[in-house]
Amino acid sequence: MGNFLQQQFLNNTLESYLYVIGTILLAILIKRLISKYLAKLLYKLVAKAAKNIARQSFLDLVVQPLDTFLVLLISIIALDKLNFPQEFNFKVYHVSFGMIIDSLAAGTLIIVFIWLCLRVIDFVAMILEEKANLTHDQTDNQLIIFFKDFFKVILVIIGILLVLRFSFNKNIGNLLTGLSIVGAAIALATRESMENLIASFIIFFDKPFITGDLVKVNTFTGHIEKIGLRSTRIRTTDRTYITVPNKQMVDTIIDNITLRIQRKAELRLEIGLSATAQQLRELTPAIKIILQKPGIENTLVYLMDTGKTAHIVAVDYYTTMEQPLEDFYTLKEAVNLEIIELLEKSSIELAAANTDVVIKSK
Repeated sequence: MGNFLQQQFLNNTLESYLYVIGTILLAILIKRLISKYLAKLLYKLVAKAAKNIARQSFLDLVVQPLDTFLVLLISIIALDKLNFPQEFNFKVYHVSFGMIIDSLAAGTLIIVFIWLCLRVIDFVAMILEEKANLTHDQTDNQLIIFFKDFFKVILVIIGILLVLRFSFNKNIGNLLTGLSIVGAAIALATRESMENLIASFIIFFDKPFITGDLVKVNTFTGHIEKIGLRSTRIRTTDRTYITVPNKQMVDTIIDNITLRIQRKAELRLEIGLSATAQQLRELTPAIKIILQKPGIENTLVYLMDTGKTAHIVAVDYYTTMEQPLEDFYTLKEAVNLEIIELLEKSSIELAAANTDVVIKSK
């Protein structure tokens, strides 16, 4: 039996193959136990900072990439104990097949490790979001989303550089020097994207608006749903979903409706010229009485202008921003109807109410 196991096959004994295959099979069988054990140890380190985050949520994030990383790492270590068969030592475009296998193994291991690190970033973001939800300020939540995406991009770039270094044997120092020149050229070619990236930092630190704010941008009004590295996503009042470049959000005059201290309602009454001065004098205090309603804080009623076609009476009143928008529209409708009734009782006609056409013959 011993002689049989010592037989050579592709520059390795059968015993060596059995050890390697057994090690890989054992790693596959116990990978979940090892990964869960390591994940639980890692969870204990952060458990104090993540009291309200379920352990299962952490395990769901980490266990799968940790499984793959452990099996891959053990497999590479085990296979490295074998001698590379001379029969497979041919070249593909001046590169030996053995070097190709080594490069693929190193690249795959780096990619899986970066995948694991990305999941850890997601978990750290979950912890920070839990703490941010304890405060009323939504700026913290906004910063967490932004920097989570930012660090993920940085981590992916690091992963690409590591693959180039260990899989393709490229000198990263020289590569970075070359990339700096290429990067300058790309920056000029993608100037608009760079401007949007810089504008995203301006938004986060200047805070003209935050996630959840109701804003008016150009002709659109809606709630800020997400502020990304390149653009801001807005859910409009028409329930559409628009994307606005961050540079435009910085350069454009934005009306942050959420930061208003009061909501204003305007009404312009165009009174017919047949109305007398006494009727107009009695009209403004009567409208002020109508405006004495719960929810209305400030009022302004006055004869704004008069001219050839009409007398203009301005009616402005303000309500609190805490009042729901539907209640505001209901209040506005009630005020308008009562003013119409007042005009009817006072026999005051609006301008152009008389549409009779009189034809005079000579």
